[in-house]
This record gives sequence, C-alpha cells and structure tokens, in this order.
Amino acid sequence: MKLVMAIVSNEDANKVIKKLINSNFFVTKLATTGGFLMSGNTTIIVGVQDDLLDSCINVISESSKSRTKLVPNAISSEFGIFSSMPVEVQVGGATIFVMDVEQFIKA
Repeated sequence: MKLVMAIVSNEDANKVIKKLINSNFFVTKLATTGGFLMSGNTTIIVGVQDDLLDSCINVISESSKSRTKLVPNAISSEFGIFSSMPVEVQVGGATIFVMDVEQFIKA
C-alpha cells in the first residue's frame, strides 16, 4: 500500500478531488499555504493499493495544469529606492509524493 500526497493549486483542487472520487479513491483534503508565493493551495492525501498507484497519479496529473502568473518583485537601487517589477513564474500543476505504508488500520 502507498500513501499519495499531492499539493495542487486551489484552482484545480475541486476538479482533482471530484475525479479521484469518481475513480473510487478515498480522499482527504487539507488547506495549506505555499512558502514561495505565500498563496493558498490544497494538499490531497490518498491511500492507494500498489496496483492502483499509476491510475491515481494519472488522475491527479491530468486534472492539475500548470500556468504562468505575474507576481511583484521588489528591487532596490543604489539610492535605496524600491521599484516593483512583476516577474512571471510558473504556478499550478501538482507536486506528488508517494510513500510506503507499513500498516493501515481503519478503526
């Protein structure tokens, strides 16, 4: 058995969760915040049998798309003046962690 933790953007979370549930996976949703952009995202936790791991990863990957976003970037000059120039960064998509589960107990 595996434990899948997927970090997806809030924009994609509902779509990912619905598709996982429709594919008969049990899902736990956690509201989390990313450290780089300090924006909200969702961490999805799924317990998966080994033979269904690829299917779970495919559902998550197909349902979460990456895109670009402009974010402010403060720059200081030699005179101490700060100017804000937007920088284009890639957001979205999914970061997926797969861990072995030694024991699973449902009480």
